[in-house]
Amino acid sequence: MKKLGLFAGLASSVLLLGACGSEEATPVAATTEDGKTEVVFWHAMSGDLEKALNTQVDAFNASQDDYEVKPIFQGTYEEALTKFNAVAGSEDAPAIMQTFEVGTKYMIDSNKITPVQEFIDKEDFDTSVWEENILSYYQVDGKQYSMPFNSSTPVLIYNKEAFEKAGLDPEKAPRTYDELKEAAKKLTTDGQTGFTMLNYGWFFEQLVAAQGGLYVDNENGRSGDPTKAVFDGEEGQNAFNLIKEMYDEETFLNVGQNWDDMRAAFQSGKVAMYLDSSAGIRTVADNADFEIGASYLPVPNEAERQGVVIGGASLWMGDGIAEETKAGAWEFMKHVSSTEAQAQWHVDTGYFAINPDAYNEPIVEEMWATYPQLKVTVDQLSETKPSPATQGALISTFPQSRQSVVNAMESLYQGVSVEDALKRAADETTSTLGQ
Repeated sequence: MKKLGLFAGLASSVLLLGACGSEEATPVAATTEDGKTEVVFWHAMSGDLEKALNTQVDAFNASQDDYEVKPIFQGTYEEALTKFNAVAGSEDAPAIMQTFEVGTKYMIDSNKITPVQEFIDKEDFDTSVWEENILSYYQVDGKQYSMPFNSSTPVLIYNKEAFEKAGLDPEKAPRTYDELKEAAKKLTTDGQTGFTMLNYGWFFEQLVAAQGGLYVDNENGRSGDPTKAVFDGEEGQNAFNLIKEMYDEETFLNVGQNWDDMRAAFQSGKVAMYLDSSAGIRTVADNADFEIGASYLPVPNEAERQGVVIGGASLWMGDGIAEETKAGAWEFMKHVSSTEAQAQWHVDTGYFAINPDAYNEPIVEEMWATYPQLKVTVDQLSETKPSPATQGALISTFPQSRQSVVNAMESLYQGVSVEDALKRAADETTSTLGQ
């Protein structure tokens, strides 16, 4: 429930920050004991991901003598964003702020960040070396607001051993809804259900976008501020009908909202196919007692596959900080987006490389030999057709909307009709737009 009021409270605070603004002295860059410009980096990565992030930071700090990046863990994305809001636009703001993708609209509207496009223009930097389908999420009207960092997409994961036992080709996963339903029927046995997906709004958004459907009007909020949710149209109904039909046929397992529970159900053999994040493939493969397969997100038979929307987070540059500090933040962003750095990042985390040339590095080729499923996710992203649908929606109240979609998904299991469940979620989302 914490997420529901997050962006609304943040928006109010941003207005107060703007109202209290006054003429201030030029910010002065903080320096380290050895005279380097200090670049504070707030992030939300813990565990092994934090170790991988620190590897990137250490490599940058050792590569030059002008700047020192200082990474500081700030809790979850929601917690980090709340802390950022308290200092946004001031000298106390971090030089670099990691924010999840659904915070994009909020960060832009805050007017407390420095678009990285300013530095791209200053240097006439060639962004064509970066993956277009990753960059585009964080672009509005051709302007790059942040630097993609940890990016992932959904993928269909399946148990190859279960496929063989059911008489299915383990090298040919279902690509359409009908194929998915038929495979799930054959895979559903005593103790095993054919398919599942988390009750999570992100997967619903992906299923809609894969068909070319929009989430909100005004080109997904990219040609103007959205005024109405439109995900309850044909594409959304297709996705919800798939879930409801399979649940009613008992070929779909309701695993709730916990990622670990979903993965545990797969690894224990309780479910044979499910949707996961591409960044989770290595963990699942390492913990399964059977060979896993990976495939593209299924689409309705009659739909022309459009691709997937980027999830994850990006790096934002603070405002109200010294120009030298901004320069250091930009140098770090360029460093972590380089071929070598991105190859290491992909190997260490499973996240996509923002620089596709990284996939040709020997360390990546070696990892793909062990985890060929990762190449499937890269191919799915590279084949994505750029459009407002696959760019993803821009709304400042995404957490609230996602919760409405979750509630709607769960109501399907209680017998609520697809039309009624979707309409309620769409109406609730529309009511939050403009807040």
